[in-house]
Amino acid sequence: MKAVIMAGGFGTRLRPLTCNTPKPMVPLMNKPMMHHIVSLLKQHGLTDIIATLFYTPEAITSYFGDGSALGVSMQYVRADADYGTAGSVRNATKGINERILIISGDVLTDFDLTAALRYHEAKNAKATIVLTHAKNPLAFGVVITGEDGKITRFLEKPSWGEVFSDTINTGIYILEPDVLELVPYRQDYDFSKDLFPLLLRRDLGLYGCTTDGYWRDIGNLNEYQDAHMDVLNNAVNLHIDYSHNDSVAVGEGTRFDPAVVQCTGKVVIGQNCTIGEGVKLSNAVIGDNSVIGPGAIITNSVIWSDVVVGHNTEISSDVIGSKCSIGEKAVIAENVFIGDGCWIGRSARLSANIKLWPEKVVEEGAVLTRSLVWEDKWLRELFTDSRVTGLSNIEMNPEFGAKLGAAYGAFIGAGKTVVTCRDSDNVSRMMNRAMLCGLVSAGVNTFDLRAVSIPLLRHELSSGKESGGIHVRRNPTDKNLTDIIFFDANGKDLPSSKTKSVERLFFGEDFARAPREKVGSISFPERTTEAYKEKFLSSLDIEAIGKKKFKLVIDYSNGVASTIFPIILGSFDCQVVALNAHLDARRLTRDKYEFDYSMKTLSHIVTSLKYDMGCLIDGGGERLFLVDENGDAFDSDRLLTVVTDMFLQTHKDVESIAVPITSSGEIDLLAAQHNVSVIKTRNSHLAMMEAAANKRIRFIGGTKGGFIFTDFFFATDAMYSLAKILEMMAHADKRLGGFDAEIPKLYAARRTVNCSWEHKGKVMRYIMANTEQSRRDLVDGVKVYFDDRQRGASILLIPDKERPLFHVSAEAQDQQTADRLALDFEKKVISWRDEP
Repeated sequence: MKAVIMAGGFGTRLRPLTCNTPKPMVPLMNKPMMHHIVSLLKQHGLTDIIATLFYTPEAITSYFGDGSALGVSMQYVRADADYGTAGSVRNATKGINERILIISGDVLTDFDLTAALRYHEAKNAKATIVLTHAKNPLAFGVVITGEDGKITRFLEKPSWGEVFSDTINTGIYILEPDVLELVPYRQDYDFSKDLFPLLLRRDLGLYGCTTDGYWRDIGNLNEYQDAHMDVLNNAVNLHIDYSHNDSVAVGEGTRFDPAVVQCTGKVVIGQNCTIGEGVKLSNAVIGDNSVIGPGAIITNSVIWSDVVVGHNTEISSDVIGSKCSIGEKAVIAENVFIGDGCWIGRSARLSANIKLWPEKVVEEGAVLTRSLVWEDKWLRELFTDSRVTGLSNIEMNPEFGAKLGAAYGAFIGAGKTVVTCRDSDNVSRMMNRAMLCGLVSAGVNTFDLRAVSIPLLRHELSSGKESGGIHVRRNPTDKNLTDIIFFDANGKDLPSSKTKSVERLFFGEDFARAPREKVGSISFPERTTEAYKEKFLSSLDIEAIGKKKFKLVIDYSNGVASTIFPIILGSFDCQVVALNAHLDARRLTRDKYEFDYSMKTLSHIVTSLKYDMGCLIDGGGERLFLVDENGDAFDSDRLLTVVTDMFLQTHKDVESIAVPITSSGEIDLLAAQHNVSVIKTRNSHLAMMEAAANKRIRFIGGTKGGFIFTDFFFATDAMYSLAKILEMMAHADKRLGGFDAEIPKLYAARRTVNCSWEHKGKVMRYIMANTEQSRRDLVDGVKVYFDDRQRGASILLIPDKERPLFHVSAEAQDQQTADRLALDFEKKVISWRDEP
């Protein structure tokens, strides 16, 4: 059989180290990462190897040649286009009719491939994915297998709510020849997104082999550092061709006197190096042909080949590219990555968390410092869903905004147009302008709507004239935070596949600026509000609303809804008492105490004036909170139940509705009464909008005060939701309290369990195993039903996607049962978390 090494990656997230070097050729313990993969294959008898190449192939072919120096036979296939993972392998193996093992050229592993091959044969499998357990499964494909090893579910790059196990896809595959025939030739086709889902649908024998041993995907700069430390700490079985004792390995031709050099921890020194007197090395890797001057201190660092380090220089937890010169008495702080050929002058100081692209010069005595507080925080990830959040004017500062705008502009493309808007907060205004600067510097034209709500931005984008949108706001729940929210060309939340692309550009810092004559423009469109109002009113029964002459109390939360909704309300013949109906940036955020006080104020005014309803619209104009005619405030879950009942009573022809998996079982009871199917979605606005694309679904309700009525638009809009509720009340001739009194009620109990990020996947694996025989939904987290679905007893277990927590939510027909279920599963989650 043959082995195929996928070696076409760009290594974007490893820049600046990969600016001149393809990722598989990045040195790991002084040999290319792909060298260790070839050695592993040879160790397990796989000596007939094909490498798929794309980016800078010459660097790979010139190093390995025909493979004879390593005792293998190497062939190379360079794709003329990016055909995806499966497409590139199909392109490389055309005409080959034998089993193949596929492995990435840029991972570090010591897996027993022979055992995996035996497993594949014993199962008579058509395809086998080699699996392992990971502390943070988010970046990988999560795989669920049955007791027989057959894969039952495959999730590529899941959210935390979809991490049903910590068992992940390692990118090592064993395939029979007829499986590769399913891959279209010379077309873009992916193993995880296309081929494996096809094998699952057809039940063609896709198995998972969970393997012991070490495996690490070296996907970013810190993973690269960690991989070296793991080798030094003997966490991975990797052969090093140097003479060594327990703590120091030294290459041939190196001048090194242990009597005058202090080594602690583990140290690897390459060939033909010179190590001066008084040098202190701790957990360090020194590349070939390097010179380390007397008195230098190098700790937890990787030095590539042909580097000169001056005397008394200090380097700590850094990576220095090849052919760099570091002057005497220079100090390089932690987490600095220096590309090839850089020159650092004597006594220069480099602050922590910076990168230098190749061939940069830092003058003698210079202090290279940048305000990178936000990168300290966002080294792991930048986006939460489609949102970037940071401390106002600390993490969210003009430099950051301009850089993020430039990265988003590079993603959108020069010559395209982006719409921006904001709330009335001064930091939002500042960040919006900073983003505009970055966008136009990338050659992107901009339409600045200034202070408008998110629903209006979505309507502007739905016209199809622009390529994306941005809204900047003060965070609704924490006044110290600012949010930047990104939208695609249709006005939907930017999906994770695209936010990851923006994130790679941002962290890689590898985006071009536009030439002077192609810098983008900034303009200010005027008719957005008029177009929105026309569509708004045309989709409602204004006459029915007007006949009821509703009396309302509306709290605008000092947000942008106060600038447009009063104009629309004039068409409804309503009597309105308006609260907080002017823009005030100081009052855009309400904490829980302030929110509860606002709802009590609404209740008091409604009951005192005997009005029909009290309404609070959040500052962004997307979420709605209601008080009925009796002064009773609805929590968001019950409000969803009431609005769902209103919709089903007044829209008899509806076939399907959609709600989040976190919604109450009361929804299922209502749907059964009306003979309507319920589609369950993930608990996110993006998932709600995705459901809106289904033409059969006319209502999507959220558990956070957001509702989508697809006859109007595909996204939540608090102003339209309020108007639609008035229309439904008019058609049913019933007020909110009347609807609420007729709807059955279930009782809820909620718990939270502290759970570190690295334990979440393990807990989900135990949950999946523990509930395997139960009736359950695996939409977002795991929801288990204990009684007949009509009776509503259930437990939902879901990891928090932003905090190290697990949520336990129980529901039943009585409070005692709900409390018991929540307590039982809280204890189980704690025990699973604490399993070794």
